Amino acid sequence: MYIEREIKEDFERIVKAYSVIAIVGARQAGKTTFLKEHSKSIKASYLLFDDPDIRGLFEDDIKKFEKQYLEGFNVYILDEVQYCKNAGRNLKYLADTGKKMWITSSSEMILNKEVLSYLVGRVSILRLYPLSIQEFQRAKKQKELTKQISERMVWEHLTYGGYPKVVISEESELKKTVLRDLYQTMVLKDIANTFSIEDINSLEEFTKYLSVNVGNLISYDQIVKDLKTSFQTIKKYLDAMEKSYLIFKVPPFYRNRNKEITKQPKIYFIDTGLKNLVAKSFNDEPDGKTFENYVASEIIKLGLPLKHWRTKTKAEVDFIIEKNGELMPIEVKINSSGKIEKSFRSFIKEYKPKKAVIVSYKGEKKKEKINNCEILFTDIMGLKELISNSNQ
Repeated sequence: MYIEREIKEDFERIVKAYSVIAIVGARQAGKTTFLKEHSKSIKASYLLFDDPDIRGLFEDDIKKFEKQYLEGFNVYILDEVQYCKNAGRNLKYLADTGKKMWITSSSEMILNKEVLSYLVGRVSILRLYPLSIQEFQRAKKQKELTKQISERMVWEHLTYGGYPKVVISEESELKKTVLRDLYQTMVLKDIANTFSIEDINSLEEFTKYLSVNVGNLISYDQIVKDLKTSFQTIKKYLDAMEKSYLIFKVPPFYRNRNKEITKQPKIYFIDTGLKNLVAKSFNDEPDGKTFENYVASEIIKLGLPLKHWRTKTKAEVDFIIEKNGELMPIEVKINSSGKIEKSFRSFIKEYKPKKAVIVSYKGEKKKEKINNCEILFTDIMGLKELISNSNQ
């Protein structure tokens, strides 16, 4: 079953302009499936670099590799090429000989100086995440939505996540099994092997620590104390997990350094299904921090960087996005009573945004106005439209 992805429009826009397109994102997010679907009408060669024969020839003799695997095809899909030695230099050679390549990677390592820096001007990069709520709806073939159907869909998407194989699995226990297998693969292969982490137990303990503290300000000193490990180890783990698309950081927003002093990021999981697996928290109703993580991950899937806001006086707003030079504060609530909190009002007063959003798991949609700022109350299904239509 193929699920149409939202990067299709961007892909089709750039496919004729670049000799190399790199699609990066978490393992099993659907990168290879997407490229195979879009290569059906052309003669394409698919090569998986987990295969030692393919990888060995690519590393040892690029011209023999070219003759063996690439002759007679119009497009070459190179899967997980970042594992190869001299990947950047060899890809540059192939691009310079006129080869059209679509490459994938489940690690940000492909973006470093050893790989894609060789392809400046020749490559365009797209990120593919697990299914968004709109893609999830498409996968479920749910055309019409009622409030009850929407809440049920959001609950399933939030609880088990958006990895395609999880989404199409019907039984809840099967979903958990798929998540467990995926997590083990990510930890052992994408994180431990790629970043030379030997202490798997320590890595898993740290992952669980993050899962139960999701959305909190990260204090490195506190983590070192709680887990009895070193600062350097914590930094290495965070870097590896972020580059392997398990987590992402939300840094602080500040323009007034006298009022806004925190430099601590918040940490969230790319996929709340994996977060729930690690935390062992598959609940009938989501808690506030899990829903906050869910909203953050849905915004990240729109390609928008997130920040959070906190002042010396501890006024805070969950998320701040900036688009077309305009700020938009976003507050996340499990149940919205329609009340606008003091912290939210403080941000609006200080920065005078044109629009602000309060997104809830359960709550009525409505609008209010404060200091010429339009306050929009919505659910997760309406959030994308509000963000997409802002400042247009």
